[in-house]
Amino acid sequence: MPAAKPPTKSSGRAGKGRSAANKTAAPRTPTKKAAGRPKPPRKPAPKPASKAAPKPAPKAVARRAAAAEASAVERPGAAPSGKYVYCIMQATSPLRFGPIGIGSEPAEVHTVNFQDIAAVVSDTPLEVYDPTRENVLAHERVNEAVMKRFTVIPMSFNTVFKTREDIVELLRTAYDAFRDVLGKMEDKLEFGLKIVWEPEIVIREIEKENENIRLLREQISSQMGSTYFARMQYGRLVDSLLQERSERLVAEIFQALSDVSVASRANKPIGDKMILNAAFLVPRDREADFDAKVKEVDAKHANLKLKYTGPWPPYNFVNIRLKLERATEAE
Repeated sequence: MPAAKPPTKSSGRAGKGRSAANKTAAPRTPTKKAAGRPKPPRKPAPKPASKAAPKPAPKAVARRAAAAEASAVERPGAAPSGKYVYCIMQATSPLRFGPIGIGSEPAEVHTVNFQDIAAVVSDTPLEVYDPTRENVLAHERVNEAVMKRFTVIPMSFNTVFKTREDIVELLRTAYDAFRDVLGKMEDKLEFGLKIVWEPEIVIREIEKENENIRLLREQISSQMGSTYFARMQYGRLVDSLLQERSERLVAEIFQALSDVSVASRANKPIGDKMILNAAFLVPRDREADFDAKVKEVDAKHANLKLKYTGPWPPYNFVNIRLKLERATEAE
């Protein structure tokens, strides 16, 4: 009937509820026709909102990304990010070495380039790493991986910079020094050699060879009269002869290895039993020769114990002082 049309049309326009009059209507409402009507979201009015918004310009996207990244770094509780530097190498294009860097989860290692040199780095929180075995091995692992294919200048453990720009500035200001050292270290490897002996065994050998030592030893053992001066004289003489023998052995070993190395460095021995703590710089193509010569030294001196390590980056043969303030020192 025509009279029924207005209520049906007005109830369809009411999107959020009916009028107070409709609330008191008889229970027969809503009618089946009203219940079956389409829901308001399907009305034609919302259609303009479904049109695709215009795409932002590329610069706007870049600005938004930069802002999002900045807010992520600066959000409360987030650790500022820096760059951990492992070594310097020669490279004309960016390189990646995989997830082998320092950190609880190995960080991706890549290069920061300037002209034809580059720093090998990974992202890291701005913090001072404890020199634990795990951290030191991670530092060395990266240097060893890179040196298999490239000549490297190793950086000291815990070298952290705040930004990529700081590293580029380092490469720029020390460019001549880095290029000079890279040229001198090209295709050269470092090997470590530590030698220890048992002083008691050496003293017995000395007693057999030196009559004065033997007589003093007998006098002390017999305990005839005061042995104080005999002990003092024995101790001084033994120390002197041990020092003399140690220096002679070290000189002999350096001479034997000088033919198969281009440089060597003697470091301070560790403990009373170590007589040699040295590093040798060896050309790559002479690695086998150096190895054979070390084995000859080992076979010749049965009473010596050799600890032979390498190859390493040339830690002991590079000395570049960084003039750029590092992040860990600036804080």
